[in-house]
Amino acid sequence: MDQQPGGPDRPAVDATPHCYRHPDRETGIRCTRCERPICTDCMISASVGFQCPNCVREGSGNGMSPTAARPRTIASDPRLITKILLGLNLAVFVAVLVNEQRVVDELDLIGLALSRDLSGTVGVADGQWYRLFTAMFLHQAVWHIAFNMLGLWWLGGPLEAALGRVRFIALYLISGLAGSALTYLIAAPYQASLGASGAIFGLLGATVVLMRRMNYDMRPVLALLALNLLFTFTWSGIAWEAHLGGLVAGTAIAVGLVHAPRERRALVQWGTCAVVLLATLAIVVIRTGQLT
Repeated sequence: MDQQPGGPDRPAVDATPHCYRHPDRETGIRCTRCERPICTDCMISASVGFQCPNCVREGSGNGMSPTAARPRTIASDPRLITKILLGLNLAVFVAVLVNEQRVVDELDLIGLALSRDLSGTVGVADGQWYRLFTAMFLHQAVWHIAFNMLGLWWLGGPLEAALGRVRFIALYLISGLAGSALTYLIAAPYQASLGASGAIFGLLGATVVLMRRMNYDMRPVLALLALNLLFTFTWSGIAWEAHLGGLVAGTAIAVGLVHAPRERRALVQWGTCAVVLLATLAIVVIRTGQLT
């Protein structure tokens, strides 16, 4: 939470596709090579998204099992981006432990305020737009970074494997920026905030969309969402604007990624990301105009 100191013939398109190897199982995931629908038992992690066993076997060029055919390399790690993001957050937290005041003062999200030495102003409205980004990796308290990094680990790995690395990183970063933008728009300009919660809430919204698309039991993830929203609006010192902004952005992006029609998949997916990003930038520009 953000703190305030934040090959084969392809089947016809079906509204509810079924796994081509298990016709009784509905699924929203497709093989990234042949684009046939596959269920969770048939998903094999690839460098981007999932592949079906047939495509993995064909790609290996031998009779080995799909699992054995895959190289055990860093590039094949289905949680690579998740681990990198986690490492970045931890590295910044170590920097905070070494020199908290300087790191926080220079990287947190603040709209417009006097500098600590009263020699001038600081903040996004003062031209420090990088704060919208750097605040996403900044934490002060151990419980704060622990809570967010657990959320990143639990939600990030499955989403990265399902969406692919590039789409996953777009989802994460745009959600986090949207959370920062809404905080910048609504919170008092002198109120600082920090944390990865905007991005984490974006992953949570995307998980809801993906599980709904795959017809999974929605009760656990909806209960988690409700619990997080309860904390957001009842605990003091929480930048609820970042949570809400990230949740809305992540959900919107996930709808475009998961429900894009096959014939225009890339256009719809990246178009959705672009629209959400442009809306985020528009919020920043509007708020900057108000404060300057």
